[in-house]
Formats: sequence, structure tokens, C-alpha cells
Amino acid sequence: MVLKKIYNGILITIGFILSPLSWWNDLIINFPLSYIIAFPFGLISEKLFIPMFIIAYWLGNVIGFIMMHHGTKNLLNKDIKKETTQKELKKVIIISFLYTFLILILIYFGILEFPEEFMNKLLNQ
Repeated sequence: MVLKKIYNGILITIGFILSPLSWWNDLIINFPLSYIIAFPFGLISEKLFIPMFIIAYWLGNVIGFIMMHHGTKNLLNKDIKKETTQKELKKVIIISFLYTFLILILIYFGILEFPEEFMNKLLNQ
């Protein structure tokens, strides 16, 4: 019983860290994680980097939300109201769209670049 509570508590914590419900997770967790996941695809083709970055970002948010939901449901041993879950899911989707738009703006203005180009700029200065 205690191990189950610890497991679900860890699941909720990791889910919260990945989810868009915290204001700091993108800068510290999701952007770097998405960048690391997209990097190998960018080595294959630079055209794959941006779509894979966005896909990894979205998956991180969705997986975080699912982990929080699953951990909370198991920890409380009762069903979570469907209305609350749908409301939270809508919030997650809206926040994810806004952050994705922000990523695209950063890419458009050259602030976020493919790592090789970024590293070349740093080394050549």
C-alpha cells in the first residue's frame, strides 16, 4: 500500500514536471528535452528538426498530463470527474498551441536554430 502511494506520487510529480501546468517546465524541461529528441532527426535532414521538435514538445505535455491523471486516479482510488478532466485537457491543448506558436516565432526570427548552425556561430565569434 505504501509503495503504491509512493509510486503514484512519483508518477504525479513527473507528470507535473512534463505538463504545461507549471510556468517553468518549458524552459527547464520541455524545450531541452524536445531539442535532444529532435537533434538526431535534424542530422538526417534539417527539414525534420522543426517537425520533430514540435512533436516531441507536444508528446511531453500530453504524456505529463496522462501521468498526472493516472497517478492521481490511482492514489485517490476513485474516479475523477469527467468534466474536470475535459476542462484540464482543453487548458493543456490551448497552452500547448500557444507555446508551439512561440517556438515557431523563435525559429522564424532565428533565435532557435538547428544545433550545428548555433554551434558554428558560437565558435566563429
